[in-house]
Amino acid sequence: MKRPARPITARYLQNAATAYLERYPTTAAGLRRVLERRVVKARQRETPVMDNVEQAIAAIVARFVDAGMVDDKAFAQTKARALHRRGTSTRLTQRKLELAGIDGDTLAAAMAALDQELDADPGQREWRAAVALARRRRLGPFRTAKDRKTHRRRDLAAMARSGFAYDVARKVIDAAGADALDEG
Repeated sequence: MKRPARPITARYLQNAATAYLERYPTTAAGLRRVLERRVVKARQRETPVMDNVEQAIAAIVARFVDAGMVDDKAFAQTKARALHRRGTSTRLTQRKLELAGIDGDTLAAAMAALDQELDADPGQREWRAAVALARRRRLGPFRTAKDRKTHRRRDLAAMARSGFAYDVARKVIDAAGADALDEG
């Protein structure tokens, strides 16, 4: 037997936000979306929802931002760094951060901080990410010599789907070997 759904109150939303933040890093917009989804699901199940739930959600999110538990700037910098290490292109990194609710100024600051941390310009950052993707996915020079020619188009397509420009993808995929990629 299913237990009855609990009504949506300010205390319920506060507890839900705390539980979510204990498990996942997020942005203010992300936390707001999580709480709004809870309200939507409650309404679909015809569970009682408090009046002025939107104001309660805004107040809870503001409280977590003021307490420093939700920090969009730190989230953007950490996420940009992690995505870069995985081999995500600048274009895809920016899109993922935008979808997470990061505004344009914070996004630009995070990318500038990444460049400063790597001691690189955006072109070098893109090159390093492309090499990291090729290494992780074993594309181009990271394939066995006999498979390189037959999988070239597939490797270029994988780089394109990951958001890399054709010229960067071609240079990485057509590199003589893994050692040649270090020079950029």
